[in-house]
Formats: sequence, structure tokens, C-alpha cells
Amino acid sequence: MTNSTPESTRTKDLENLKSDVKPQDSYVKLAMRNMVKKRGTSLKHFFLTTFALLGFLVGISYLTR
Repeated sequence: MTNSTPESTRTKDLENLKSDVKPQDSYVKLAMRNMVKKRGTSLKHFFLTTFALLGFLVGISYLTR
């Protein structure tokens, strides 16, 4: 006969429940995984954004000289 109190049974149930639950991936981890999967598109968008920002800054500096 096992000595099983209601509290120890609850504790075991909670431990089993915690081990069954898989933590969700963070937003950053999902974004990085997506970026690696779609490498060409991500690089194209990165360079377009970089050139657009540089063009904007040069344009603003030219207009306010």
C-alpha cells in the first residue's frame, strides 16, 4: 500500500502537467527562423531599407543646408 496523500498526488499531477506543456517560441525566435528560411527576400528588404534610409537622410541634409 502506498502512502499517497491528496497533496502529494496534486504535486505529482502538477509536475506531469508542467512536463507535458511545451513552451511557445518567442516572437524573436520565430522571426529569426522565418528570416533564415526566406534568406533572399530578407536580404533584399534589408538593403532596400538601408538605401531608402540613407537616401532620406542625404535628402534632408541637402534640403536643410
